[in-house]
Amino acid sequence: MNAVEMKGLTKYYGKSRGIVELNLEVPEGEFFGFIGPNGAGKSTTIRTLLGLIKSSGGSAGIFGKDIAAEKNSILAEVGYMPSEAVFYPGMRVREVIRLSSGLRKVDCTREAEQLCSRLELDISKKVDELSFGNRKKVSIVCALQHHPRLCILDEPTSGLDPLMQREFFEILKERNAEGATIFLSSHVLSEIQRNCTRAAIIREGKLIACDSVEALSRTSARRVHVQGELSLHGLKEVRDLQQTGSGISFLYGGDIQTLLQVLAGHDITDLTISEPDLEEIFLHYYLNTGEERRDSDRTDSKENNGNGGEGK
Repeated sequence: MNAVEMKGLTKYYGKSRGIVELNLEVPEGEFFGFIGPNGAGKSTTIRTLLGLIKSSGGSAGIFGKDIAAEKNSILAEVGYMPSEAVFYPGMRVREVIRLSSGLRKVDCTREAEQLCSRLELDISKKVDELSFGNRKKVSIVCALQHHPRLCILDEPTSGLDPLMQREFFEILKERNAEGATIFLSSHVLSEIQRNCTRAAIIREGKLIACDSVEALSRTSARRVHVQGELSLHGLKEVRDLQQTGSGISFLYGGDIQTLLQVLAGHDITDLTISEPDLEEIFLHYYLNTGEERRDSDRTDSKENNGNGGEGK
């Protein structure tokens, strides 16, 4: 069974793009990553998927249930952690946690105590007095204390120090080993690479790739470091060009033989060609997709102008 399923899921805010025709399946029990920078559509996808905002088109389901028809039943099996932790003012941490479990009509006392201990969360403090990182901890406890079948976590680690981040992911791995599905939305690519088995990349509200993290990491692109006098004239597929002291570094997605032929005509003192990490691969996907989209837009514009369309 799929824990998450989207078919043509679309959301517009008036004329502004939110997400456009997302098609995605996440099998039950998977540790899944949802990658994109701020503004790409990650939070809109999650809120639409959960029925917190109404979709403009398409459909979404969780555990085979349609979110439009069975929202309450679905949410009972989901632990959702929003990107921003906001609570009722004046309440103490213990009261917020108790309220969260009470709304689900479940006694989560023991599990909440264990989570608070592991996250080093002081439950006696008022939420108004908490730092951003500690408010995140409260949100984690509220999302996980009832042992949900599906954990949907939107940018969960921002504000957490490195030790707490590590503990948080240990908790998620334990839950996943017990059978829970983890849907992790993040722009921190190292989190996805270390913890997820599969991931989708979203750009400007559209999915541009979805595969295993291992497969996404396999690409023809290479990170090239060159020391010496060099001109890249004649080389295509060059991205992310950076100056590095007496040399340059760039992401190259073209033919390696062509690269070597161009370099052979220069005074090169050192050359390193390596596999890119996931962050560089993500950049490669984004930049290539952007070029393809701009090329497509230019072609469409020419066709419209040539055929009496709307292009002016």
